Amino acid sequence: MPLLLSGKKFHNDLKKNKCLAMFAPLEGGYETRLLRRMRAKGFKTYITSARGLGDPEVFLLNLHGIRPPHLGHQSIGRNGALGEVQQVIPQASELFNENDKDKLLWLLEGQVLSQSELENLIKLPTADNKLKIVVEMGGSRKLEWKSLNDYVLNEF
Repeated sequence: MPLLLSGKKFHNDLKKNKCLAMFAPLEGGYETRLLRRMRAKGFKTYITSARGLGDPEVFLLNLHGIRPPHLGHQSIGRNGALGEVQQVIPQASELFNENDKDKLLWLLEGQVLSQSELENLIKLPTADNKLKIVVEMGGSRKLEWKSLNDYVLNEF
């Protein structure tokens, strides 16, 4: 398994495509090995789940508002039926603390994302040239990946 020893092909494909769709065996372990290889090559990494992202660009990279869950009766005064909006820092903000490093955003459970959300993820690395994205799109018998752009064109 030379791939797991060096991660060179994965690194080269990631640099070339900027966004990869990954299919890994369900028993796991592969993502952490590859993350470790990418950290050794100078990437700053962030791993999170794709579930509940909403608009990926806003949720991951911009300051945005959320509404807390409804917990029964609310006052009808200032906030009315909508509830109070709380400002939340971007989830992946720690990736952007250092401008000199390459950044790798790793999204688990990417199969729940719609076509438009995947297309938005493909556009993100064009704004920040150092950002690379890996989206796990499901299980496979062996570790394999392809360009996220090719995956979106072929699957939807």
